[in-house]
Amino acid sequence: MENDTTNITLLDEDGKEQEFEVITKLDLEDKEYVIVAPKDAGTETEAIILKIDSDEDGNDILYTIEDDDEFNMISEAYEALFSEGELN
Repeated sequence: MENDTTNITLLDEDGKEQEFEVITKLDLEDKEYVIVAPKDAGTETEAIILKIDSDEDGNDILYTIEDDDEFNMISEAYEALFSEGELN
């Protein structure tokens, strides 16, 4: 059986590389978000929400979400998707 998950490598606050598994990507209110979790961290690790934006050269950049309302909106959408038991 093939592993169909996508992994990305990100730098932490200390500049160390850490590999994350992409759980899902969401498009809400004309913005894109990705939900990731540290790879091989076990089931107790919480997912991380990152906002996808582009730099002046068109390269994707991932940002943490600072706004509480925006974070709550994405969290609720994520929970609604996974509470249904399957993704649409």
